[in-house]
Amino acid sequence: MRILIATDAWHPQVNGVVRTLQSLAAAAAGLGASVDFLTPEGMRTVALPSYPSIRLAVPPPGAVARRIEAAAPDVVHIATEGPIGHLARRHCRRSGRRFTTSFHTRLADYAAARWPIPADVTWSWLRWFHNAGSATMAATPSLIAELQGRGFRTVLRWPRGVDVDLFRPRPGADLGLPRPVFLGVGRLAVEKNVAAFLALDLPGSKVVVGDGPARAALQARHPDVHFLGERHGEELAAVYAAADVFVFPSRTDTFGLVLLEALASGLPVAGFPVAATRDVVGDAPVAALDDDLRAACLAAAALPRAACRAYAMTLTWEESARRFLGNLERAGVARGSGRRVSGRDSRLVRA
Repeated sequence: MRILIATDAWHPQVNGVVRTLQSLAAAAAGLGASVDFLTPEGMRTVALPSYPSIRLAVPPPGAVARRIEAAAPDVVHIATEGPIGHLARRHCRRSGRRFTTSFHTRLADYAAARWPIPADVTWSWLRWFHNAGSATMAATPSLIAELQGRGFRTVLRWPRGVDVDLFRPRPGADLGLPRPVFLGVGRLAVEKNVAAFLALDLPGSKVVVGDGPARAALQARHPDVHFLGERHGEELAAVYAAADVFVFPSRTDTFGLVLLEALASGLPVAGFPVAATRDVVGDAPVAALDDDLRAACLAAAALPRAACRAYAMTLTWEESARRFLGNLERAGVARGSGRRVSGRDSRLVRA
């Protein structure tokens, strides 16, 4: 089975959507499916007004439609609602191709926080966008319930996973900082609520991994915090392993892959008791969630690291990919998507 995923989120962006799609492709290959990508690579891009760190693709006329037809996929999945996603949706509608979508980002909330756009207007557009497909995939039960409540018609669960070989406890890992080390990882932007973490009076050290438009202001306001910039692969995994508590201050994320990466590294989680965070950790004794974020941080420091690792071991990318392929069947856009076929290696479809 050949699956083409249209996505506006791609390198050099560093976020959960890109990591999810890459991990899906790798895991799906072992289940008999090949995943191709239609991305902004090779296209002209323009900066988003008032948010120059985000650039949107400007596809040449007809390029997206031509690449979809040239790829001849069995299934089209649209991962994002940007220009590429929009053009892929339009072509599928015009050509009679059925497709699925996935919901990764609370675009309505983020847009309302930056520009004078009422959230209800954006939610209405998102409903129009996704309901044209055969199904919308979402990561957690609470997000599924919310989307259904907002009029999204067919919403299927697509859970995420974690690379437990890369993200693992590493005895002796040390950042050379006073302990306990409280760690935050993610994009430094207003919607991530990083300021709530950095403002806390905590013992030991606070460390932040990531970059984004809010970094300069946050770094100037909190000179006591250790900003490490972007880290990837082994370097990122080593930082996780050298910390003592993972702090997740976001109130708006739909999932948060960094939660799973931290847990796989043996880090207990501190955060707010919001639906997305509760969905990820469930009832496992791996997190302290409290409206008092400082209290959550201190309580998390006492949780057993072994329990965190054990919980993460149950959440693999293979199972995530299996659920994705099963959703294609349930949506009626594919048959026998879990069977092994002679497919190509995952590759990039450039417009």
